Amino acid sequence: MVSKKNKERRKRAVKIAKVLNKLFTDEQGTSLGHKNNWELLVSVILSAQCTDERVNIVTEKLFKKYKKLDDYINVKKSEFEKDIRSTGYYKNKTKNILSAAKMIKREFGDDVPNNMDDLLKIPGVGRKTANVILNNALGVAEGIVVDTHVRRLSIKFDLTDNKTPEKIEKDLMKILPKKYWNSFSFKLVKYGQEICGARKHGCKNHPLTKIYTQANNIWPRAK
Repeated sequence: MVSKKNKERRKRAVKIAKVLNKLFTDEQGTSLGHKNNWELLVSVILSAQCTDERVNIVTEKLFKKYKKLDDYINVKKSEFEKDIRSTGYYKNKTKNILSAAKMIKREFGDDVPNNMDDLLKIPGVGRKTANVILNNALGVAEGIVVDTHVRRLSIKFDLTDNKTPEKIEKDLMKILPKKYWNSFSFKLVKYGQEICGARKHGCKNHPLTKIYTQANNIWPRAK
């Protein structure tokens, strides 16, 4: 049986999704530059604790230097670390990306897997990364991408009682119709970047705050 609280959240989530669709009519997916699924995977791994803008600057050169999966398999770790250093946490990112290339070559015939279970086997790939790949590359909705903006705004607009991305994703999947899953995250991220940032400010006249007025006084800590 659906609780009264969740019924209210379902109505609110749908209203929010519809407003986001009107606000960002052209926002269809990630802003990370890529030409294929492997480049998207690399970009998403690099985006951890780094802005998309910085990642795109790095990958513009990176993808010209490393054009095939074998290029990632054969490069020296120290050289790759130097190439991605400015994205931060470059040692761990290098380890994950180069290990991912080897696994994909060995187990998936050079192709990035097209399902959640296999994607989660790849080093450096969690549900967020897997959802970005599935949503963008295949239009497959197996989940909802929860980054720092989606986490913060889901709490702000009382769509969840949880704090961790994994639990927030499950809550959103329960209250949001599947047809909105692919676009909801990217448009909510855009809303967080362009309209309602993390720093405390007056937001009572913002489009989504008009749906849930209490949000004007709710300022979750960004993580």
